[in-house]
Amino acid sequence: MQVELLWFAGCPSYLRAQELLAQVLREEGVDAPIEMIQVHDDAEAIALKFLGSPTIRLNGRDPFAEPGQDQFAMQCRVYRTPAGLKGVPTLEMLRAAVRAHK
Repeated sequence: MQVELLWFAGCPSYLRAQELLAQVLREEGVDAPIEMIQVHDDAEAIALKFLGSPTIRLNGRDPFAEPGQDQFAMQCRVYRTPAGLKGVPTLEMLRAAVRAHK
């Protein structure tokens, strides 16, 4: 499995996303490194189709992208969780995404 985490310097959530993602990968028995991809500017954000920091991609796909979401820019990303909008997906959301991409 290919696992990417796209982020930008100053993002308050990317380290927590990395920690949660690593935990889920371990728990699910997925032996794949998390490729950390730093995004530096809006041109790079557009080229990478970066929806904001942190963005997680599994096998090249963003499992949390919502229909019509196409604002690629240097911005903080929020995720719709059962507890409301958060800066990272929940463990359960990540687990479901990893299982769907195994």
